[in-house]
Amino acid sequence: MTKDDKIFIELSNGKSISASLTNFSFSNQNILSQKIARLKRLNTAKTLTKTERSSLRFSNFSIFFLLSIIVITFLFIQNRSNNQFSKYSCIFGSFIVFIYACKTTETVIPNASTPKTDPAFIETVFSSFKTLVKTRYDDTYFYVESEGIPTHNMMVGITSWQQQVPIPQGYTGTNAWSIPLKPELSDAPISLKTNLLKGAVAIAGNGVPIFNPLNNRGEDAFIIGELDQWGGHCGKADDYHYHIAPLHFEATAGKNPIAMALDGFAIYGSKEPDGTIMQALDTYHGHLINSGVYHYHATTTYPYFIGSMRGKITLDPTTIAPENQITPQAKMTPIRPAGEPLRGASITNFKSTGTNAYSLEYTANNLKGYVNYSWDATNKYNYTFIGTDGKSTTFFYIKK
Repeated sequence: MTKDDKIFIELSNGKSISASLTNFSFSNQNILSQKIARLKRLNTAKTLTKTERSSLRFSNFSIFFLLSIIVITFLFIQNRSNNQFSKYSCIFGSFIVFIYACKTTETVIPNASTPKTDPAFIETVFSSFKTLVKTRYDDTYFYVESEGIPTHNMMVGITSWQQQVPIPQGYTGTNAWSIPLKPELSDAPISLKTNLLKGAVAIAGNGVPIFNPLNNRGEDAFIIGELDQWGGHCGKADDYHYHIAPLHFEATAGKNPIAMALDGFAIYGSKEPDGTIMQALDTYHGHLINSGVYHYHATTTYPYFIGSMRGKITLDPTTIAPENQITPQAKMTPIRPAGEPLRGASITNFKSTGTNAYSLEYTANNLKGYVNYSWDATNKYNYTFIGTDGKSTTFFYIKK
């Protein structure tokens, strides 16, 4: 049972306990969210039907005026001839005018020229993470600066790992994330199935970038075990990023979006901006609501948050589909050669061991291995790899 975003579980002794959905791992959130959504659809079927009722709307005035002239002409003839045919013609003509003048619709017509987004609105996405994120804007973009490291734990739960670990990135200054302030709906939305397998497509409220749900080989990163319990992992530059929108931010965000797409449109969680249950989504994984402003929604099943970029974007001309990317795009800074996949390894623990120091624990063949790493004020990085055989290897790198 669910109530007020809490899950109630009945134990075998008849007693019940409650827990927030965000307390469960992402895989369990996936199962629970699907069951909750199914129940809500059943319980709100009548409400949804009611909201779909049509509303009276006047059509094009010029055509209405023309039809009115025709009716007036019939009336004039009727007054002159006063015969039965003219009377019926008048009645029929009036009926046609009435039918054309009033038609039913509730569809919000997409407007390619969306009004400029208020920077204060975008600021609400990042307001809960001011210790992690700095923001600014000009006439064209809203800029987000961060180091790309979240406050929640990382890496635990990954079963397909390439021996990368999270380190701070320099998403600052001219390398900040750029969100368009004047988004426009695209006539040909770019699909994430066949494009944008490189780079970010959105930025989360905590300043962590969100990549395509598919990895650079076109595989669902969550399904194949590449993501941790929070929907993220590290890239070849030891850059932490998500591949699914962080639904666990909903408790903090409230009615605000949990992320912003790089086409300028907001990404909400499982509820609409007014706090009501999420309405049906289009093929791009979003929709237009009464405000006429497009937005996406995050869900627990593919495509998770964006199916196609509904807004216009610029593609980096140096990249080729499917591994092309949006520009402008903040750059990641690798300090060491990319790691290799470690077959059979599962990450079982990740913790801080001091200032700028971390330890990652993994298990392979029922044996434990570790990556202990740290960095100092001079940007000197120390990586110590301890294999499941107990052998230790240390490397030093300087971040330029």
